[in-house]
Amino acid sequence: MLVIRLQRIGKKHQPSYRIAVAERRSKVGAPPTEDLGSYEPSSKKITVNKERVAHWIKVGAQPSATIWNLFVKEKVVEGKPRPVKINKPKTAEGAAPAASEAKPAEKPAA
Repeated sequence: MLVIRLQRIGKKHQPSYRIAVAERRSKVGAPPTEDLGSYEPSSKKITVNKERVAHWIKVGAQPSATIWNLFVKEKVVEGKPRPVKINKPKTAEGAAPAASEAKPAEKPAA
């Protein structure tokens, strides 16, 4: 299945992204099927080939949540923004809580 997603390019601490169509199971750095545009988060500059985006969505390519939100913002597609899932690292259930999460020791009343 095809997916439209961001592919990071650029230097360290200077991210720049390519909007690309690729196979869902392909590696992130693999060559994309087609390049649809670019996104620079530092300047908020987005360039998109709207005709090709419409073609790939019509063919069945699924945009990621971030790409969908960018397309809605740029009025490439119509719809509501989607919530973006962020994977947080899981802690062991039996482990003691971190120092910031621990309750402060209560002082006995005198």
